[in-house]
Amino acid sequence: MDPALHVAAVQGSVASLRKLAAERPDILGSKTPQENTALHIAAELGHAGFAEEALHVDHKLLVSKNADDDTPLHLAARSGKVSVVELLIAHSSTTARDGQTGEPSPSTPGSAEAQGPLLMANKAGDTPLHQAVQHGWSAVALKLLDAEPSCGHALDAKKQSPLHIAAREGLADVVSKIVSHPWVRERFVPSDSVSGTALHQAVLGGHSRVVEILLEATPEDQIVLTDSSENNALHYAAQKNSARVVKLLLNRKVELAYRRNRDLQSPLHVAANYGSTEAMVELLKHCPDAAEMVDSKGRNALHVAVTSGKVDALKRLLKHVRPEEIVNRVDHGGNTPLHLAAALSRVQSALLLIKDRRVNPCILNREGQSARSLIEKRGASEEEMDTYEMYLWKKLKKHEACRCQKQQLPPIATYQSLRGRRAGHDEYFKHSVETYTLVATLIATVSFAATFTMPGGYSQTEGTAIHGHTAAFKIFVISNTVAMCSSVVVVFCFIWAWRDPVKFKLDQLMWGHRLTIVACLAMVVSLMTAVYITVAPTARWPAYVVIAIGASTPAMVFLILGKEALYIPL
Repeated sequence: MDPALHVAAVQGSVASLRKLAAERPDILGSKTPQENTALHIAAELGHAGFAEEALHVDHKLLVSKNADDDTPLHLAARSGKVSVVELLIAHSSTTARDGQTGEPSPSTPGSAEAQGPLLMANKAGDTPLHQAVQHGWSAVALKLLDAEPSCGHALDAKKQSPLHIAAREGLADVVSKIVSHPWVRERFVPSDSVSGTALHQAVLGGHSRVVEILLEATPEDQIVLTDSSENNALHYAAQKNSARVVKLLLNRKVELAYRRNRDLQSPLHVAANYGSTEAMVELLKHCPDAAEMVDSKGRNALHVAVTSGKVDALKRLLKHVRPEEIVNRVDHGGNTPLHLAAALSRVQSALLLIKDRRVNPCILNREGQSARSLIEKRGASEEEMDTYEMYLWKKLKKHEACRCQKQQLPPIATYQSLRGRRAGHDEYFKHSVETYTLVATLIATVSFAATFTMPGGYSQTEGTAIHGHTAAFKIFVISNTVAMCSSVVVVFCFIWAWRDPVKFKLDQLMWGHRLTIVACLAMVVSLMTAVYITVAPTARWPAYVVIAIGASTPAMVFLILGKEALYIPL
């Protein structure tokens, strides 16, 4: 492209364009290496005046294409330049009326070029409206739709129309405009569309208002359309954990909850797999019997929640699913959810299951294995059993002893045999014991020292604490004693930790962890009361600030660590 013309186009200088065109009438035919004309550049940068002058000089620039087959209207729509889009639409209408300035059109009748720039597609199959909605330019999209309502349904190379994209992006006004215009629906072939219908896209984007618009405009028989994996819109809502969208879909067509995808998974299976607890509750509220559905492996939603490791989803299912038969359902391998939890070492899921009285630990799978024996089988392999697996094995053995007395079960492995497989696996345990012992010792030392340095001091005549009669002092004494005694118990217990590390970790380590937490909390209370006793009589606000900081300390720990603060960090 001529350098002077390029500068004029970038700056939007109409005067420079007129001067150049007067000197060289054919100068607008020059292009950049990407085959962009001066009108392409001006359209992308939003120079409406320059674009007007360029079209006045050479009207054929309106349908000129660059190396990607983008017209100036494509670039203006992509950049959201409303004024340039309006100008190009107006010239496009003039072209349609005047037959492109009276010259014979090189385009084939019925082609996009013959229909005008609004329907011309680039190499990706995108029309200017595709470009506008892809970049979220609602105002531009509405201008294009006003000029050519049918362009809302043109398909690109990915079989997506502007309606699909606008639905995914949440452009409710654009979607409403497109569906309000009557059109002959194209035959939808699921195998041609990985992303499904526009309704799928709206659900995927989580735009409930767009979903409402599409549900009102979509015929009953097309709501159940699927993508290439045979997922309907409710499968997508279950994946995205959108309870509101799930409710909208089920209120319109409850049958969606019972449709299966290619893997025979229902929307409830998908919700369990993704841990979508809110969507799951809404599904079960409308269709409680959906919990009975099984996939291609014969597994229901509880099986899927266990295999995917979604503990919260399993918890919700156990709370909302009532029949005992569903909880103990066996898959094609004869495995209940408890079997799978044991075999896959999903310890939290397994513990959650055995707490539920409906779960039967006595069921044997097709190999004659119980959940307990599957853990032993796992331990017999080359994999080393960790502490939590040992803890689960002990719990399952206990439940079997209580509930399976009249049934024949696989022989129980001895504790010593399982322990022997853990040789050389306790290095982390060593560091844990050292850490707990050090923390407990420090707390005991500080608490012991505080006993003989009472806040406020002693009476010189009687030898008693000066503030002994106050409520704050009594709280100090009690909390300091709790901190001292709790930490002493922890230290004393950990002295015996090395006699049997595995058994200690199963039985005593949790208590040591809890007592350490209690000692720390008691020490914080001691601090707050001691400061209050000594500072409050002369300056109350510092004492209240210390109390506020101390009270927020446990909250801060839970904010940072969450539930992990309650569990042993192994």
